[in-house]
Amino acid sequence: MDKAVAIIPARGGSKRIPRKNIKDFHGKPLISYSIKAALEAKIFDKVIVTTDDEEIASVAEKYGALAYMRPKELADDYTATQPVIDNVLDYLKSIDEKYDYYCTIYATAPFLQAKYLVEGFEKLKNSDAINAFSATSMPFPIQRTFKIDKNGRCEMFTPEYYAARSQDLEEAYQDAGQFYWSKLNKKSKEIMFGKDSIPIILPRYLVQDIDTLEDWQRAEYMYEVVNKIENVKYLGYEVIVNYGDYDTYKVIIEDLSQLETICQDIETDDKYFNVEYKKKYQYKNKILYTKTEHTQIKNKNIPKKYRLIQNIYDKAQEIYNDANKQDIKSCIIDLQNLLNEVE
Repeated sequence: MDKAVAIIPARGGSKRIPRKNIKDFHGKPLISYSIKAALEAKIFDKVIVTTDDEEIASVAEKYGALAYMRPKELADDYTATQPVIDNVLDYLKSIDEKYDYYCTIYATAPFLQAKYLVEGFEKLKNSDAINAFSATSMPFPIQRTFKIDKNGRCEMFTPEYYAARSQDLEEAYQDAGQFYWSKLNKKSKEIMFGKDSIPIILPRYLVQDIDTLEDWQRAEYMYEVVNKIENVKYLGYEVIVNYGDYDTYKVIIEDLSQLETICQDIETDDKYFNVEYKKKYQYKNKILYTKTEHTQIKNKNIPKKYRLIQNIYDKAQEIYNDANKQDIKSCIIDLQNLLNEVE
């Protein structure tokens, strides 16, 4: 069985944002969000915070991680991340704990979600790549960017693309700065952003570096919006089949994959019946239904399984996709519409 360890570097000497790693972020220490995501992923044998600070160690343990006190020579402003990670790996090896994978998780990633950690792990395990890391798309074509010279004038990096349409330019990606998976039994000569790595693409609204106070404020605003969207929780589909004057079949579906099984279980014979399904949300303890569809079906020569899947599953998938847009503006609009209906 593959063993994996999560390692979260968190030193105490942050300069631009003092005590950044345990500074209060929407009611909890910033590092707690990274620990929570790692634990929720349920793929790590251990979640370790490496630090030089007793208070950070105490906070880490409070939120469920193990604390490892690193040597002082690995805690100054110039220490790179990899020597800190290697120090933990060497310690684990010295106590005869063997791992196949390790994941470096930054302590400043309040938007980190467990599902992306799992995605990175699964994709790395099932490939010949050596690394997998969080990435996101650039919000603007890099071919159209420019610099400002010493005289305060503009100079494009690639002026040949000045007149090019944005949609004609190749999309570029950047490091999302949340997590970095690596295999322990293989070494790469490439950099992390090279041919030995798999990028795990995150939506841009879940990515924000937190290096300055301005970054911190922006992250707080972003988190507030994203958290409001998360408060409108997907509970599942409610599928109702009415058999004319006969009994009504009703079930709550939490996973779209259950639809096929349910479709196979419905007895149709030659009766007319109506199929109704609704997407159900919860907001502030109120139940809200959106996008209801009715379909009348007659059982003739088409097998019930395929008719039901075509008329229910396809539409349900469409609704599901609508509710999981990665574009933040669309999410905000969808959220506001839901809130308006609740009110």
